[in-house]
Amino acid sequence: MSIATDHPTYNYKVVRQFAIMTVVWGIVGMTVGVLIAAQLVWPALNFDTPWLTYGRLRPLHTNAVIFAFGGSALFATSYYVVQRTCQTRLISDGLAAFTFWGWQLVIVLAAITLPLGFTSAKEYAELEWPIDILITIVWVVYAIVFMGTVFKRNTSHIYVANWFYMAFILVIAVLHVVNSAAMPVSMWKSYSAYSGTIDAMVQWWYGHNAVGFFLTAGFLGMMYYFVPKQANRPVYSYRLSIVHFWALIATYMWAGGHHLHYSALPDWTQSLGMVMSLILLAPSWGGMINGMMTLSGAWHKLRTDPILRFLVVSLSFYGMSTFEGPMMSIKTVNALSHNTDWTVGHVHSGALGWVAMISIGAVYHMIPKLFGKAKMYSTGLINLHFWMATIGTVLYIVSMWVNGILQGLMWRAVNQDGTLTYSFVQAMDASHPGYVVRMIGGAIFLAGMFVMAYNVWQTVRGGSSVESADAEPAAQTA
Repeated sequence: MSIATDHPTYNYKVVRQFAIMTVVWGIVGMTVGVLIAAQLVWPALNFDTPWLTYGRLRPLHTNAVIFAFGGSALFATSYYVVQRTCQTRLISDGLAAFTFWGWQLVIVLAAITLPLGFTSAKEYAELEWPIDILITIVWVVYAIVFMGTVFKRNTSHIYVANWFYMAFILVIAVLHVVNSAAMPVSMWKSYSAYSGTIDAMVQWWYGHNAVGFFLTAGFLGMMYYFVPKQANRPVYSYRLSIVHFWALIATYMWAGGHHLHYSALPDWTQSLGMVMSLILLAPSWGGMINGMMTLSGAWHKLRTDPILRFLVVSLSFYGMSTFEGPMMSIKTVNALSHNTDWTVGHVHSGALGWVAMISIGAVYHMIPKLFGKAKMYSTGLINLHFWMATIGTVLYIVSMWVNGILQGLMWRAVNQDGTLTYSFVQAMDASHPGYVVRMIGGAIFLAGMFVMAYNVWQTVRGGSSVESADAEPAAQTA
C-alpha cells in the first residue's frame, strides 16, 4: 500500500474500510437476492431447510442490501465528503473506528439471527431488541462524529451535501428508536410497544421514511458531491438545492400512510398519505433536474467516462422511481398495484437503479484517491459493469411491472355470477416467466458486482501511485 494513503489532513482509513465493505456486502446481499429470486422459479431450492426458506432469507436480503451495502456506502461517502468539504479531519479517529466495527457487528448479527428465525416481523426493522440497542449506540456515535466534524469545520459554509447527510442521520435515529420500541420477553423475542392499526401506522411511518431518508436523503448527499466532482462542474443551481432540501424534509414524513390504503387505517390518514406523496413529486424531480443540469456543457464526457455514466443514469432511475411512487400512491392505481410484483419492481428501480448505481459510481470515484492511485485499474471493466448493471436493472423492473399488472388484473377479474375468474394459483402460474426474467436480470447485476470487486482489488494492489491524489483541495462547489 502506497504512502499516499496516509493523508496528512484527513482520516481516510475508515473511509477505505467502509468503501471496501460496500463492495463485499453488495455481493453478499445480492447473492441472497438472486437465490430467493431463483426459489420463486424453482421452489425446491430451499432444500427443505428452515434457514434457507424464502421467509427467512428475504429479510436477510433486504437488510444486507439496505443496511450492509447501502449503509456502508453512506458511511464511506459521508466521512469522505464531510472531511473534504469542511476541510478538516474527522473529530475522532477512535469514534469513527467504533462506527465501522460496530456496524459490521450489527450486520454479522443480522446474518446469524434472521436465518435462524429471530425476527420482530417488522419490514426493514426485523432485527430483535439487543441488536436494535447496538444499532442505536453506533448511530449516536456516528451522529457525534459527523456533526462534530461539521461543527469544527475550517470553512464558513456548510456544503449542501452535508445538510442531506445530517438530515438522514437525525431522522433515521428518530425513526429507529420510535418504531423499535418493544417489550422484551426473552433474549431474542419481543413484542411491539404498539398494537393493531397503530402498530401498522408507526411501522409504515418508519418504513416509508427509511426509504425517504436512508435510501433517498443520504444518497442525495452523495449525488450533490460526486456528480459535480466527477463532471468537474459546479452544481447547476445552489438555490434549487436548498429548496429541494427543505421541501423534501418537510414533505416526506407524511407519506407513509399510502402503504395502508384500503386497510383499517382511517380514510383521512390514507388520503393524507396519498396527497403528500403526490406533492413529493415536486422536490424529488427538483433534485433530479438539479443533478442532471449540472452536466450542462459537459454531456460529451458521458462518451468516455463510465463513472459519470453510473452517476447520471442513477439520477434517471431516481426520477423514474420518484414519479412512479406518487402515481402508485393514488388510491385507484393502488387498488390494482397493491400486493403485486409491481411494487417489487418499483422498489428495485430505486434500489438497483438509484441507490446501487450511485453508490457504485461514488466508490469508483473514491477508490483511486483513497489508495493513492492515478486511476482505476481498468476503465473498460467499469464500462462493462455499467452495461451489466443497466441491463440487469431493466430486465428486473420490466418483468416485475408486467407481472404486477398481470396479477392485479387477474385478481380483480370476476365472472357474471360474482365468483373469481382465476384462482391465486393460476395467477402465480402466469407470473412464472416474469420470475425467470427477474432472476436473470438479478444474476446479471450480481455478476457486474464481481467485475467491480476484481477491478477494485487490482486497483488497490497495483498500479501507479500519485501523491497528489489525496492532496486535492475540497472546493465548496465540490
